Amino acid sequence: MVKKKSTFATMVISLVMITLVSGFVLGYVNDITQEPKAKARLEKKINAIKQVLPEFDNNPIEDVIKIPSSKFNDSIEIYPAYKNNEFIGAALSGYSNKGYNGLIKIMAGFKPDGSIQNIEVIEQKETPGLGTKLKNNSFLKQFRGQNPSVFNLDVSKDGGDVDAIAGATISTRAFNESLKMAYDEFMAYLTKYTPN
Repeated sequence: MVKKKSTFATMVISLVMITLVSGFVLGYVNDITQEPKAKARLEKKINAIKQVLPEFDNNPIEDVIKIPSSKFNDSIEIYPAYKNNEFIGAALSGYSNKGYNGLIKIMAGFKPDGSIQNIEVIEQKETPGLGTKLKNNSFLKQFRGQNPSVFNLDVSKDGGDVDAIAGATISTRAFNESLKMAYDEFMAYLTKYTPN
């Protein structure tokens, strides 16, 4: 009996030690990878801004305006772009949690008149081969040059102008919601800040 008690106590002590060592190792690995992860996220954001805006000569990352969102824990980020001190548009992040598998996050570029320059999908977890087609040029090209003030951002089966991805209507609706959010924030930005 005493031997079993000793074995049980030894197992408990061993498990506690393994847990403590594992916790410290995971904490250490997390600390040393935080900076590279942040750098990779920033690089991804910079590339998305370059993809959705015409050529600019300012640094939109430094000029960012963050507006708290009532729908998400994250804020809406507005990246104004200038060429020769003239406002040529802005890139905005847009979000929707209504994707088939949750969050869809985009970066949308708008011209000063409100028309869409381009869109880049930054984050999505949609079904491979269906919802992931949100990133395809064949889907995104229907938005370029369109102004959401006259181009209805609902899918065609809901009375809008957007051709949904076959088999991925839920993903398309969530994408449209994130684009509407970005557009609405862009128009509010134009009204409030009136860029030069």
